[in-house]
Amino acid sequence: MKKILLLSATAALLLSSCVSQKKYAELETLQKQTSDQLNTATVKLNSCLDEKERLGSQIHTLNNQNAALLHNVGGLVTLSKKESENLEKSLESIKEKDLKIQRMQDALTKKDSVTLALVTSLKGVLGNMSDEDIQINVEKGVVYVSISDKMLFESGKWKVTARAKEVLGKVATVVKNRPEIEFMVEGHTDDQAMKTAIIEDNWDLSVKRATSVVRILQNDFGVPPERMTAAGRSYYIPLATNETAEGRSKNRRTRIVILPKLDQFYSLIEEGMDDAKK
Repeated sequence: MKKILLLSATAALLLSSCVSQKKYAELETLQKQTSDQLNTATVKLNSCLDEKERLGSQIHTLNNQNAALLHNVGGLVTLSKKESENLEKSLESIKEKDLKIQRMQDALTKKDSVTLALVTSLKGVLGNMSDEDIQINVEKGVVYVSISDKMLFESGKWKVTARAKEVLGKVATVVKNRPEIEFMVEGHTDDQAMKTAIIEDNWDLSVKRATSVVRILQNDFGVPPERMTAAGRSYYIPLATNETAEGRSKNRRTRIVILPKLDQFYSLIEEGMDDAKK
């Protein structure tokens, strides 16, 4: 049976001025609800499979009993009324369980297909980029595109470079062609204190960088703003140690988190669960 990928979305620690705290909390709550539904679906699938195995064992036992009966009467096919009813009920129950399992698997398979197609498209348009500058990976059903700080911005700045606009244009081409997805742009910094006349701290810088990327996607490449969220993470989710220059360089990044619209996927799982209860 195909391995079921669990969906779990990333919750931001601080929202930019582009998204209210209430809206972001609602998104985080919806992601948690989806994760809970996936876990429930997995438990239900395992329960159905166990029940199928149990019923199969009952049928095997009944078949052995029937074979013994046929032997005792010299080959005359004779089933008691009760045995016939038990066999019929067991076969019907297995059929129903198989149908319910298939419906839930179809919902999860559809979601996995969307994720695979998205990753394939992104790698196709960004395939010639250095792995040090751009990384694409999937964690628990969520697609992440990480772009290095050195490609996007100058040190301590939040204005997107010309080279980075080319990359963002390619990403925009993929997401614009897939209206079923939404995404969040996260700004990340290292732990070196940042304060200027304009920038308050690392939180402020990470938010400004995320907002700059969102504006480029909207204004230069026409990505619908209602499908985007900008968020700053400051230096609280490092990829490497901040004790070395190399580690700090890895931690300074912008991450685009892409996932199918939660309400649509939630409906697919909910339909599967409803069918399983019938």
